[in-house]
Amino acid sequence: MREQGGRRLNVSGVLRHLGVSRSGYNTWKNRIPSNQEQRKNKIKDKICDIYDESHQNYGAPKITKKLKEEGETISEKTVGNYMREMGLKAQWIKPYTITTIDSNFSEEYKNILDEKFNPNSPDAIWCTDITYIWTYEGFVYLTSIMDLYSRKIISWVLSDTLETKWVVEAVNKAKRVRNADKPLIMHSDRGRQYTAKDYEEATAGMTLSYSKKACIYVDIQTGCNIPIRFSLGFVKKHLSPVNYLNLNSSCTDKGLEIFNIIRV
Repeated sequence: MREQGGRRLNVSGVLRHLGVSRSGYNTWKNRIPSNQEQRKNKIKDKICDIYDESHQNYGAPKITKKLKEEGETISEKTVGNYMREMGLKAQWIKPYTITTIDSNFSEEYKNILDEKFNPNSPDAIWCTDITYIWTYEGFVYLTSIMDLYSRKIISWVLSDTLETKWVVEAVNKAKRVRNADKPLIMHSDRGRQYTAKDYEEATAGMTLSYSKKACIYVDIQTGCNIPIRFSLGFVKKHLSPVNYLNLNSSCTDKGLEIFNIIRV
């Protein structure tokens, strides 16, 4: 037995200091782990692997489900206990901030999409939304556009304000990426950014669709902007909070790439 500097420690002296007998030490040193201990260590390794693959996001319920899919018989409570022993815990959503400003409930803004979330071809329906990301320097805002056919995020812009210009930039970026030259539906909520003149000019030639009135919660019965809100929630949860340092698109790019790879 050696201490950090390389100096050899006197085992007998250490055992005497700890109040441990030599026979007890030798028994512990030569002990073969029981089958229960071996299984526990195996499960803990799997829990760590699943936890890391989820980017430190999954808690006991989802990890338990994954373990059962792999053929393990284990309860959620046991997984939770093992996670506590290892100091692992699921991420929690940071404080909420409003991103839909001054909703316009005019009858002229129709819900053309009407909960039809499965178009038959690419670039037939796009939907857009804004979400917030908490950072150590305050909130930043992520504007994204999704092609509903593939459920892929085709354009995104990160900003530190909720000005309409960032939505317009996201729209122009999507048009460049997809080279869209045919009429399509663009679905959004009724926030000020999506009823502004600049937005209408950027989406000229598209059919604008808006979520139903009083659509506050993500609920398929209300005709809300469900698919893209799901994706934005996914992005926020699959990025470790240690990446949320400031207005830096690199961590957001990573999260959106993860979503585009494993989207459903």
